[in-house]
Amino acid sequence: MPLDFHKLSVPTSFLEPAAVVGPATFAAFLEGPAVAANGDVYFTDIINNRILKLDPPTGRFTVFREPSGRTNGLLFDKEGRLLACEGNEFGPNDGHRRITRTDMATGVIEVLTDRYQGKRYNAPNDIAACSNGLIFFTDPCYGDRATMELDHESVYRIDLNGQVTPVLSQPQIDRPNGIALSPDERTMYVVDSCPVLGRNRKIWAFDLSPTGTLSNQRLVVDFAPGRGGDGMCVDSQGHLYIAAGVNRPRGPHETADVPPGIYIFSPTGECQGRIPIPEDVITNCTFGGPDLKTLYITAGKTLFQVRTSIPGWVVHRT
Repeated sequence: MPLDFHKLSVPTSFLEPAAVVGPATFAAFLEGPAVAANGDVYFTDIINNRILKLDPPTGRFTVFREPSGRTNGLLFDKEGRLLACEGNEFGPNDGHRRITRTDMATGVIEVLTDRYQGKRYNAPNDIAACSNGLIFFTDPCYGDRATMELDHESVYRIDLNGQVTPVLSQPQIDRPNGIALSPDERTMYVVDSCPVLGRNRKIWAFDLSPTGTLSNQRLVVDFAPGRGGDGMCVDSQGHLYIAAGVNRPRGPHETADVPPGIYIFSPTGECQGRIPIPEDVITNCTFGGPDLKTLYITAGKTLFQVRTSIPGWVVHRT
């Protein structure tokens, strides 16, 4: 009778009591996907301190920038310039902790901000931009908190004149991570993900004024006690696509109640379902392709893609 490999039990006599398999190290930690108007997909490998570029027709990728200053989130603004959250994770002292903007035609990199009130940012994580030029970014600290010069983890707005203003901070949120705007740019969504027992793993919505102020905070979804959201994007009908979940809890602050995948929610919080992703720690997603119906998903060491029935929304293709 042939061996049924699906029914094999764990060889407990060969393992220590309560032993579990876990990663010893990472060869890559992919984040921050953004798709240029020509279809090229840019995404970050934080651990290896680089930004990669995928050419979808050939499936080949090249290194766009190395070192990257530990870049995490990426986004193309209305003019097609690449915005980058240069962070401070997975490396000793080489995170730039700033927001930059790259002119893709000339390659010139402009530093938009690297300090608030003379103090370095914690670790800029994710970014959103309005068609009128306003920019918003999150600044949590998930790494060594001894490196923090600021005493808060906030969402900031960069005005057209370069002035930087915090628009959201404690106690309204615990720790801001992913950020996205609705297609009409009247709503801002913020992932509040704090890896501390009993703290938030929520998605918040806020009314966003044309001048960049927030009001009317409301809950979209609470993932607790499972792993909450990381990055997210929106489609042209306003649905949220949230990268969330984990197979193996990483500590007492989370459970395996939320399996990894892309969770789709309506703007008012009705869950439309989950796109399962066969890897742990799903980090972010964005839309691309000629019709904006290709959803690109970063997860661990893999960049995934799936075709959708509803086109996505990105500010540089409106």
